[in-house]
Amino acid sequence: MVKYREHGKEQPYLSAGIFKVRIPFIHYKWEWSEALQGILMCATCLGAVPIMIDVLGIPFEIAWGMVIINGLLYSIHSLLGDPVIPGWITPAIPLTTAFVSNFAVGVERIHAIIALQLLVGIIFILMGITGSAGKIINIVPDSIKAGILLGAGLSAVIGEFDIAGRYGIYPISISIGAIISFYILFSESFRRLKKKSKLAYRFGKYGMLPAIIISIIVGPIAKELPAPVIEFGSIIHIPDFFGIIQTVSPFGIGFPGIDVFIAAVPMALIVYIIAFGDFVTSEALINEADEVRTDEKIDFNSNRSNLISGFRNIIMSLVTPYVPLCGPLWSAVTAAVAQRYKEGRSAMDSIFGGIGTFRLATFISVALIPIVSLVEPILPVALSLTMLVQGYVCTRLAMNLCSKDTQRGIAGVMAAILAIKGAAWGLAVGIILHVILIGIKKNKTEDVTQGSNVEA
Repeated sequence: MVKYREHGKEQPYLSAGIFKVRIPFIHYKWEWSEALQGILMCATCLGAVPIMIDVLGIPFEIAWGMVIINGLLYSIHSLLGDPVIPGWITPAIPLTTAFVSNFAVGVERIHAIIALQLLVGIIFILMGITGSAGKIINIVPDSIKAGILLGAGLSAVIGEFDIAGRYGIYPISISIGAIISFYILFSESFRRLKKKSKLAYRFGKYGMLPAIIISIIVGPIAKELPAPVIEFGSIIHIPDFFGIIQTVSPFGIGFPGIDVFIAAVPMALIVYIIAFGDFVTSEALINEADEVRTDEKIDFNSNRSNLISGFRNIIMSLVTPYVPLCGPLWSAVTAAVAQRYKEGRSAMDSIFGGIGTFRLATFISVALIPIVSLVEPILPVALSLTMLVQGYVCTRLAMNLCSKDTQRGIAGVMAAILAIKGAAWGLAVGIILHVILIGIKKNKTEDVTQGSNVEA
């Protein structure tokens, strides 16, 4: 029996210091809409398999097992009270890949990703323990926050459409899938249609799921993707834990040398700068949902989110070092869940029901052989749709953070430089422009708009 929440209160939990433990079926309800989304959206999670095969030179079975272990760790966010759906540090993937590519394929390259991910995890932990993360989010001006969000959005979209992007390979599948995703998630006309049509309402409940299903159909018809062949010989894939330890874990191949850690320090700092944008996005998404749903108080704590993200990165670095790294937010799906959550308590009782159910469903699904065989052909398209939706969400949030033309100008220039030159350059230019054009002292107008102008 799920514990009942009084109107305007937080969803029931077990207190554990900064953490608020919520157990499925006890502290929140199972949400079937998010469960069905999770079953097919696991295609994006499995997108890490080809990345790790290409970058680390490991076998498919080992990479698949690493994804399953990572899927289990995703669930500790909702378990410990973080009201968002976690994901990769996606914009950092090209930079991470470039960094480890400086090392020889094999043990040397795996040592590089171990060192990088361990350092990233330590930075997350330090930021959470010291409380610096929460202070940074509160003191960072809206113009800088907007620049980070806008830069992340531009990077996500540009990455799909540049010469090496996925759109050039799967133009029809991605175009149709993107149109459907955007229409269902963000269209005003579809929002009105859902109030009139039960069929439209049911489609709307499943977020990006209809787009994934249609991509499975359209891809083979357009001859961009092979037709899926579902395997029924066995049901559950159990990771080869011994093989994983022997292949990629420092307990099997040894720990990196101090020189590798030193080489990874600058990259680790850049990765955290990129990940910082996820905390900005998380705060904005939760603030909007919290304003709409007065029946539930949602507690987003960036220090808690830092700690949980740090735990995940450290555990993964010691067991299954992960090229996409472990980020605090999957913005595209968090936005989709938040959108349905805002429809009222009858649609979704608690935000934790949506995010907890989704992550448990993806964890189960990435281990189910029939599901994996079904979605395997569309892995690149699913990843592309996620990036495009993330781009939309980030740019929308960025524009709503700015209340003045000066803020918009700073954010635009900063975002362009961030997308072209990288996170460190973008952040430096944003800070310089803010100091020159607005000043160091935060004005009263910006304090007010921090709470009132955030849309998502």
